[in-house]
Amino acid sequence: MSKKPQKRVKHIPQRTCIGCRTVLAKKTLIRIVRTEEGAKVDPTGKAPGRGAYIHGNQSCWERALKGPIGNALKTELTESDRQSLAEFMKGLSVDAEASAGEAQ
Repeated sequence: MSKKPQKRVKHIPQRTCIGCRTVLAKKTLIRIVRTEEGAKVDPTGKAPGRGAYIHGNQSCWERALKGPIGNALKTELTESDRQSLAEFMKGLSVDAEASAGEAQ
């Protein structure tokens, strides 16, 4: 008897959001990378350097900018790095949890 061919399950890389510590698929998170010029947003997810991942909502970014991002990138963020990341954060959506908490 011959065996039926097994359907291959594709591996999906998982990463942890440094803001809320939730594990999700890598494609659903935004990558921050440490470069020689400082911390930058990596839209491709393939830039060389140490990286960290954050959800695409403001509450996770606010938590990450308070401290975990420096630890994850193993560097001290400069004020200009924080400002550039905060500017990027302003363009993100406000998550449902934060907006529900503000309404009460």
